[in-house]
Amino acid sequence: LHVPPGIESNVVVVKIFSIKAIDKDERSKNIESQDRVKIERNYQDELHIIEDERNKKIRRLLLGQVVGRDLMDPETGEVILKKKWKITPDVLRRLPDDDVRRVILGDPEEQRKLEDIDLAAKDQIENLQTFYDEKVGRLRRGDELPPGVIKLVKVYLAIKRKISVGDKMAGRHGNKGVVSRILPEEDMPYLPDGTPIEIVLNPLGVPSRMNVGQILETHLGWTAKALGIYAASPVFDGATEAEIKELLKKAGLPEDGRSVVFDGRTGDPFKSPVTVGYVYMMKLHHLVDDKIHARSIGPYSLVTQQPLGGKAQFGGQRLGEMEVWALQAYGAASTLQEFLTVKSDDVPGRSRMYEAIVKDENFLEPGLPESFNVLVKELQSLGLDVELMKSAE
Repeated sequence: LHVPPGIESNVVVVKIFSIKAIDKDERSKNIESQDRVKIERNYQDELHIIEDERNKKIRRLLLGQVVGRDLMDPETGEVILKKKWKITPDVLRRLPDDDVRRVILGDPEEQRKLEDIDLAAKDQIENLQTFYDEKVGRLRRGDELPPGVIKLVKVYLAIKRKISVGDKMAGRHGNKGVVSRILPEEDMPYLPDGTPIEIVLNPLGVPSRMNVGQILETHLGWTAKALGIYAASPVFDGATEAEIKELLKKAGLPEDGRSVVFDGRTGDPFKSPVTVGYVYMMKLHHLVDDKIHARSIGPYSLVTQQPLGGKAQFGGQRLGEMEVWALQAYGAASTLQEFLTVKSDDVPGRSRMYEAIVKDENFLEPGLPESFNVLVKELQSLGLDVELMKSAE
């Protein structure tokens, strides 16, 4: 099994899909046999759960009821329960599950409830049987694969990753960002009672987006933790500022929700009190390990002759307008010219650059980028005939 570079993982499961026309190899047969056993086991487990639940409900309903008709043993003809007997816990304990389902009650309303329970369980069992037949049939029929594909092997990997610098996280208020530093617990800032802070957010993330909800969540989380309660704050009907202040007061916390915080390394207090509390933060599926990527040489687009984009295509990094302005502002004219020509879509220039590097020459002679030819063609498609005039040297 070959995976892209940088991937470390454990194989969880291997699935082999094949059309019915070909003979299955030993491994395919083993996997199919395991799947069949698993399907059968799951079916039996779910069947027992449905039947047990049905029998429990029937027994609960029968307790204290009066029998409406003699209950006979189907094999011996012996009377198990006589008409007008009251069903007690002792009687129920002695009755097997099969006999419990055959009891007829004197009260028609209660009898109807009994029948409803039995009917609901039958429906569930029928659905389960249909689902089971469908799965077993799929194993027998073979798999539906795209045209021209005879066999398909899918290997499922489990990749375990610890949070690292560059991973994206977000709260519940659109307050997203990337992890900039990870410190040992003892180096983190701490509260006056010695509790270390778990995550530090940049305060500049509040005024720019004007999502004050994250501040209210911080205060409410602190009070909920201190009082040992759970708080729900629904949309348009959430906790007000006054209610949160009242809760802070009740919990014996500062009313402004701020506290003195100490530097974890020096032990000195920070200059101003800091807003502290509890918030809900989640790790988003934008992990730096999946995104990290570098390219020296690689594929180019056929039309524009520029490098492709994206890690999957082993593409290059985009140098957009704003990056061009930054290089212009620095006065890095030669660097900028390299970026826009020989490192991008100047095909003859690329070749000359390669030759210069091989000959150990530090010389750049940019040519005409391919993007200019694309522009000319687009103008011609609009009915504007653009011709290049060569000046006589």
